[in-house]
Amino acid sequence: MTTPTDRRSWLREHSELGVGLLLAVIGVLVLTDALTMDVDLAQRGPVGPTTVPLVVGAGLLVVAVLLAVDVLRGGRGEAEGGEDVDLSEPGDWRTVLLLAGVFLAAAVLIDPLGFPLAGALLFWGSAYALGSRRLDRDPLVAAVLSVLTHLVFTRLLGVPLPGGPLMGVL
Repeated sequence: MTTPTDRRSWLREHSELGVGLLLAVIGVLVLTDALTMDVDLAQRGPVGPTTVPLVVGAGLLVVAVLLAVDVLRGGRGEAEGGEDVDLSEPGDWRTVLLLAGVFLAAAVLIDPLGFPLAGALLFWGSAYALGSRRLDRDPLVAAVLSVLTHLVFTRLLGVPLPGGPLMGVL
């Protein structure tokens, strides 16, 4: 009889099966979406709009099965050695939480403030979270980068981004 400790040990040794399961679930979702896609008959040709999702979904399923077979045969992925990362040091949770907060704030503020202001907050907040402390330069660079990004997307690419209160100015 297997004990819970034995079961946990087996799962820890075969944790890559979780990645295979995730790939299989995504593959099934992609295939289901591709097969239920509403395609106009006039748009059909030798390569229709469902071709790429079908190939990607099938590829995901094949990779999931191959990974599961490899893991069950004893294959294991190598632990990340890290190129210039000291793996004995703990993660920097302050930076991760600051970045997550900045991204969440930008996502919440993009509609009321518009992309130029929310983007400037995103760029400046990311620079601050990653260690830049140039308070004289960083907000200015963030504002210029945000306005340029807004102009490129709206004027050159034709992708409408919310302008917010600056809509009449830009």
